[in-house]
Amino acid sequence: MKIYVGILQFKPILLKKEENIERIISFIEKENADLIVMPELSISGYFFKSKKEVFEISEKIPTGKFFKIFKEISKKKKCTYVIGFPENYKNNLYNSALYIKPNGEFGVYRKVHLFYEEKKFFKPGEKLNSIFKIGNCKIGILICFDWIFPEAARTLALKGVLAIAHPSNLILKGLGQMGMRVRAIENRIFTITANRIGIEKRDEKEIKFTGKSQIVNPKGEIILSFKENEEKLKICEIDLKEAENKFITPLNNIFKDRKKRIYFL
Repeated sequence: MKIYVGILQFKPILLKKEENIERIISFIEKENADLIVMPELSISGYFFKSKKEVFEISEKIPTGKFFKIFKEISKKKKCTYVIGFPENYKNNLYNSALYIKPNGEFGVYRKVHLFYEEKKFFKPGEKLNSIFKIGNCKIGILICFDWIFPEAARTLALKGVLAIAHPSNLILKGLGQMGMRVRAIENRIFTITANRIGIEKRDEKEIKFTGKSQIVNPKGEIILSFKENEEKLKICEIDLKEAENKFITPLNNIFKDRKKRIYFL
């Protein structure tokens, strides 16, 4: 099944939710695609000082304004969106990603593997549960630092996922991008990494985001790429059926050749 997939790479403004949403809309309203993936914490920025400010900018799904805006845009544009945001769920904060489909179907993935100071603000998710379909093809979601745990991508692939949408705020230069190429190869799936750009400062600390968003095919080849500081929405066509073939050679199937009985965990 061939679909048009887009990545929005841009610079969210810290704690400026309304401005970030307006900027996102200015990009996505101009283009047509079947799926568009946006960065982690797209509506909020990343480098927080306190839980209080995270609670103030967080959103509840499906009652929040953010959700209602993207529900309408998804219906209007006939496009599925995956977008990172800070979520208030049962009075806990999560680093989450929403998927919203044109028919109104939606779901939330809560980041399982928290990175660095995220642990000060967010509770980790407990399930690799966000899988949705485009046509008959399954798409899964991971967020940023989930990339370093091969078990996460493998779990989704074993559930039949043919592509992973990967909203990110990568700061370890080149490592996440390289890691997602490996995840694509070892699972023979597409990976769609939407990273952000820019620098955020807090007190005397600063972090720089690495950009270089990418789409990788099941052979590990980068088929869509961004520069480090490029702020743009790019779209390319992929054939998800390529990810149904799990053979590396005619005699080696990456799933059938697994030796589960000899693995430690």
